[in-house]
Amino acid sequence: MLPRRNFLQLLGLTAATLGLGPRSAHAGDQAAPASASAGPVVISTWNFGEAANAAAWEILARRGRALDAVEAGARVPEADPDNHSVGLGGYPDRDGHVTLDACIMDHLGNLGSVACLEDIVHAVSVARRVMEKTPHVLLVGEGALQFALSEGFPRQNLLTAEAEKAWREWLKTAEYRPQPNIERLNHYTIPGSVPGGERNHDTIGILALDHDRHLAGACTTSGMAFKLRGRVGDSPISGAGLFVDGEVGAASATGVGEECLRVCGSHTVVELMRQGRAPEQACKEAIERIARRYPTPRKDLQMAFVALHRDGRFGGYALQPGFSYAVTTAEGVRQVEAPSLLGAT
Repeated sequence: MLPRRNFLQLLGLTAATLGLGPRSAHAGDQAAPASASAGPVVISTWNFGEAANAAAWEILARRGRALDAVEAGARVPEADPDNHSVGLGGYPDRDGHVTLDACIMDHLGNLGSVACLEDIVHAVSVARRVMEKTPHVLLVGEGALQFALSEGFPRQNLLTAEAEKAWREWLKTAEYRPQPNIERLNHYTIPGSVPGGERNHDTIGILALDHDRHLAGACTTSGMAFKLRGRVGDSPISGAGLFVDGEVGAASATGVGEECLRVCGSHTVVELMRQGRAPEQACKEAIERIARRYPTPRKDLQMAFVALHRDGRFGGYALQPGFSYAVTTAEGVRQVEAPSLLGAT
């Protein structure tokens, strides 16, 4: 057996890592590291993933489990009323109902999901209870709600005044037009919001690798704004919005869920890593499969993937420019602007 000091050095741990967490680094870094990370890693979609990563890192820095870390991280945007596509404050469907989808998965293939869940803020935690307390993988609608209530989750109206106002404005024209990079656009006039600001978001996917080299992932969303009632996207579907294989790696998706479902996106990314692709290359090939469906490029469509290999390498790739993801390691936290297929020269 290795001496304890050598073992900690092997994992890349320091007293600062364990006690103080990561130092802050400059946002906007472009390149992911070419070599594997010896210590824990957390990655999550979009710039608001930094807050989610911080919650996840608190657990990883204490040598906690990746599964606990991704749940804690996903709960942060779920509880943010200014985040209009995740949890509390999410935009409703066409009939004014806020419905949530979530999925969580560990390195052993244990999996839990909920879809069309109403009146419960932390859909990701309900998904974990499905995983740990039932023989099932996916609960939906009224059944998911009843299960959540039986587990003691508090019932709460998720439609905030701000989200309701946006919905009523939409009803005046009822034009349903999904837009790429909606997290960086003002889809509707919201007091105090700016393009790319903290009030404009998308689905969050979060992946983590802990000190034991175990992987886990979570994905949570309120789905497309003003969707048809009952619509479910890729987020709660294993192999689409999220997939984790402890022997290989993990991947998560963001964008138009229907496109991801058509190619089993996250599973495709993980299988490409199994074949030897680096994380970024695996994400790129999955994006190329989506792009090939269309004779001419779809400028109105965004789809992106992030991937985390079990050796600590990570990467992401998007169809359109504008997608970024947050990365936290022992060296700090930073934003990585992902390369894109249609933005490539």
